[in-house]
Amino acid sequence: MVAGVGRRHFISALGGTALALPLTAQAQQPAKPARIGFLYPGVSAVAVSRIKALRLGLEAMGYGIDQVEIIDHSSQGDPGKLPGLAADLVARKVDVIVPISPAGVRTAKSATTTIPIVANDLESDPVASGFVASLARPGGNITGVFSDFPDFGTKWLEILKEALPNLTKVVVMRDPATAPTQLDAVTAAARLLRVRLDVVDVRAIAELRHAFEIAAGHKPDAVIVLASPLFGTEPKLIADLALDHRLPTVTLFSEIARAGGLLSYGPDLLETFRQTGTMAGKVLRGQKPADLPVERPTKFEMIVNQRTAKALGITLPNAVLLHADEVIE
Repeated sequence: MVAGVGRRHFISALGGTALALPLTAQAQQPAKPARIGFLYPGVSAVAVSRIKALRLGLEAMGYGIDQVEIIDHSSQGDPGKLPGLAADLVARKVDVIVPISPAGVRTAKSATTTIPIVANDLESDPVASGFVASLARPGGNITGVFSDFPDFGTKWLEILKEALPNLTKVVVMRDPATAPTQLDAVTAAARLLRVRLDVVDVRAIAELRHAFEIAAGHKPDAVIVLASPLFGTEPKLIADLALDHRLPTVTLFSEIARAGGLLSYGPDLLETFRQTGTMAGKVLRGQKPADLPVERPTKFEMIVNQRTAKALGITLPNAVLLHADEVIE
């Protein structure tokens, strides 16, 4: 009798264990990683450093590399590919889209009104562009890091004037897909400083070489390259073209100055991607873009390439060198 009861208890226990095993195994399976779509108008080779910085921000919010899959959708410098790339991210039902540049944000906005969008856009006024209702309360499915400071445009020309006291003529290279804020600021500063501006539009990476040929044909004293991921994608090419045509160049992108451009001044670019990653992490944790205030860049830097100055026969004033955060000898 006792043995029979023991056998029944054993069978019951065995059956319970067998039933429990799949549930236990299921409970031990790792959670499915969140997915972020990275919509970038540049090339994948440059996106690597941006995504690495984005991950630093995600890690600060507790999301390790195994907990977030980042899908790199780079257009390889062809803006015409952005709508198809955005549509693919929507079809994959990613948890967050991180679009870069005004064109990227506009494309993501057109592609979805439901998937959260955390932008990195250093050229647009997000309110004037219709991306958000206000900086404090975006109100829709878009938030992010935006920087439309017109002061940058003014500062670039002022730095050039200080570095080149005889400056009278400047070529401005711009991506017409960006907002006019930067060009308006440079134009206003040029009037005050009595500097003539000629504008050269660049719509794709493939146009860069021809654009520098056109710029050189204007015989300017210097070139200002306005902010656009289109230009940030090819820092070495832009620096080399500027040197080949002996054109002192100032820009937002420190990578261009480090690669051989003359000067850069603007936000610490990789820091803005870290900020964007932190905001994306907040969204993954449940905060809604509608309630997550737009952020501005917090770190800025000025880079001076003294080696390039010497190659161009330019003697930079001590005041310019002293204001620099980094001088490349």
